[in-house]
Amino acid sequence: MDAYTTVAGRSTAELEEKASRFIATLDHVTSEQEARALVDEVRGANPLARHNVYAWSLRLGGERRSDDGEPQGTSGPPVLDVLRGSGLRDVCCVVTRYFGGTLLGTGGLVRAYSGVARMAVASARLVRVSRCVDVSVRVGYPLYERVARLAADLGAKVLDTRFTDAVELDLRMLDGTQQPLLDALREVGRGEVVPRVSDPIDAVF
Repeated sequence: MDAYTTVAGRSTAELEEKASRFIATLDHVTSEQEARALVDEVRGANPLARHNVYAWSLRLGGERRSDDGEPQGTSGPPVLDVLRGSGLRDVCCVVTRYFGGTLLGTGGLVRAYSGVARMAVASARLVRVSRCVDVSVRVGYPLYERVARLAADLGAKVLDTRFTDAVELDLRMLDGTQQPLLDALREVGRGEVVPRVSDPIDAVF
């Protein structure tokens, strides 16, 4: 799997143009069903809005956009262009418009919809998702600091550390980089440290 960038949770932004309010809701989704659920949620929360324009970009499910009654090409495509330009995948952006009584023209609509979508992206926390493995290891206290240094030096991130009668560490690494750590753990543990490695997963790293 190629690494990709997505958002960690939901972000919103609001823009006003000639008394029309544009409210963008950007969230992480992993399927068309999740994207449609977000669109339905936003639409249900804004029953008096004139339009709920949307666009999504899925790593495995392609792209889709809707003008939702706005003039063709003035809203959904500009929002999708913002997602593409930001390099985001597995995201959906819904832009709700409350009409203010003044027509904005095609250029004004494009600027408003793309502008509020960019604001939502700018306020989001972006994360990088990569193909990873989790490594769990249990060591005695005398080996703990040495193992922790090895893990850091060899590119592992500590997910959790539990101190009981021994020390249990849960680590995450990029898939394909784990073998030097596994070899080092077996060496320092003289065969008594037996790391457990998960199947590859897609995870933030």
